Amino acid sequence: MKNIIIAIDGHSSGGKSTMAKDLAREIGYTYIDTGAMYRAVTLYCIENGLVSNGELNEEKLKTLLPGIEIRLQYNPATGRPDTYLNGQNVENKIRTMQVSDNVSKIAALPYVRKALVKQQQAMGKEKAIVMDGRDIGTVVFPDAELKLFITASPEVRAKRRVDELLAKGESVTYEQVLANVVERDRIDSTREDSPLRQAADALVLDNSDMTIEEQKKWLLTQYRNRIEQINGES
Repeated sequence: MKNIIIAIDGHSSGGKSTMAKDLAREIGYTYIDTGAMYRAVTLYCIENGLVSNGELNEEKLKTLLPGIEIRLQYNPATGRPDTYLNGQNVENKIRTMQVSDNVSKIAALPYVRKALVKQQQAMGKEKAIVMDGRDIGTVVFPDAELKLFITASPEVRAKRRVDELLAKGESVTYEQVLANVVERDRIDSTREDSPLRQAADALVLDNSDMTIEEQKKWLLTQYRNRIEQINGES
């Protein structure tokens, strides 16, 4: 069976990462969370004093960026990859509200995107990957064999994010998270470099009223249909 690249794009907190991880495990592919890579850069900026009062020292980041090493390493205990920043497991640290508040601004920087996109494209050379993010089907892999665009209402996405953060022990309010979701949508969709947009040939899923099981079933169906189509063309 031919290996393919599956590109999953969509808004923040839309559940695309959960869907991508589950699909990758189901079909034996490698899962790559590009959002985690941008979050790792953001965490680096926070921990090294590059972010102050919401302002980023862009010139210093540009100088330090070549020394930021990001790895995604499979964790056999969870069956999913963990994010490593300069050798340290930061999987939990990059999921905090503080990182969420700053990641879209840092991810919008052209030199940051250029550096990480190059790494992401290298990861996909052998195919057999499921990669999710904001620009996978439009910029990173415009020729991906299967492209999906996942969305949901801001209110639903904020509720999901609140539940996730509270489960991890973070103190957040629904209003705070909703404002963050709306602002991230604005930044992601209006940035000059690789804005969030649906690829013309992407299949769209609005999962606002779907269970995780329903989403998994839909995703697996799209994969099987595409593989069947590709095999029929061969």
